[in-house]
Amino acid sequence: MARALSHDIKLIIMDEPSAVLDTEEVKNLFAVVRELTAAGIAVVYITHRLEEIREIGDRITVLKDGRTTAVGLSAADTPKAELIRLMTGREVANVFPVREPVASDAPVVLDVQDLALNGVFSDVSFSVRAGEVVGLAGLVGSGRSEILETVYGARRASAGTVRVREKTLPRGSVRAAVHAGIGLSPEERKSQGLVLDEPIFINIALASMKRFAKGGFLDDRAARKVAREQIDAFELRPADPDRPARTLSGGNQQKILLARWLVHGTNVLLLDEPTRGVDVGARAEIYALIRDLAAAGNAVVVVSSEIEEVLGLADVVLVVADGRILSTLPSHQIDEHGVLDLVMKGSAA
Repeated sequence: MARALSHDIKLIIMDEPSAVLDTEEVKNLFAVVRELTAAGIAVVYITHRLEEIREIGDRITVLKDGRTTAVGLSAADTPKAELIRLMTGREVANVFPVREPVASDAPVVLDVQDLALNGVFSDVSFSVRAGEVVGLAGLVGSGRSEILETVYGARRASAGTVRVREKTLPRGSVRAAVHAGIGLSPEERKSQGLVLDEPIFINIALASMKRFAKGGFLDDRAARKVAREQIDAFELRPADPDRPARTLSGGNQQKILLARWLVHGTNVLLLDEPTRGVDVGARAEIYALIRDLAAAGNAVVVVSSEIEEVLGLADVVLVVADGRILSTLPSHQIDEHGVLDLVMKGSAA
């Protein structure tokens, strides 16, 4: 943005500028946009976050599948449901699926006690039962992603324990975590989760190569067969197992990661920003998939910059700030304002 503004510009195009910003940074961004428009500069603001359009936009153009479906809509007066219909081609009544209560006697699948990573976070303790979704809410830089990466073994904990079904895992071992049934969908799925130039079936098979190995080589036919089953189950589009992962939308790329861990037989899913860069229709599908995976007995941990997403998906919410868990509450006992109050007080302490 600074580079663009260093020129004598008349128009600036912002493509998903808030995707990696926390709440306060988004407010600063909007202040800059308002200053630009007040100075007579035109702004094209591209985003999948409908609440941002209402706050910062004047007129809306809606696109779906490379085609314009509406032009010149009033940002203030157009109902959110109408925007969703224009973006997806269908009615999406409830973005978040209905949550079924987790059985009180459901076994603890993931147990994290006194986990610490020097200089990043400390004294992190939580557990996740079979069928439960636990959400981590906090600002960017609070330590949320690092907690997931440490549980997964991608970072070596300086203290604490991680147990899966009462088995203690060695610190800093991704191999041990995967073998125990932990799967991670990372924040940066393009650079950390997918091999973009490889086809869908390879990306789905990555965590299960031993299963598809034959004489030291990959059994393409077996891997494709399983991939086709997952493509149908997850409604991946286009439904072509040989399609390079790079050519898929963000929502379909996320489905590949979920399918990968389902094929591997994972029972603990760590999802970091599972809907970043995903349109509202695909979000509803991913939310439903996450709840279905939980209902099948998996333990799920979700990290998201969008507090509404954490509250809508999770059964239990952990509020994280400055590398500490400030609060652990059932999601129905806290709202977005309560989370932000805790975060701001915690970071100011």
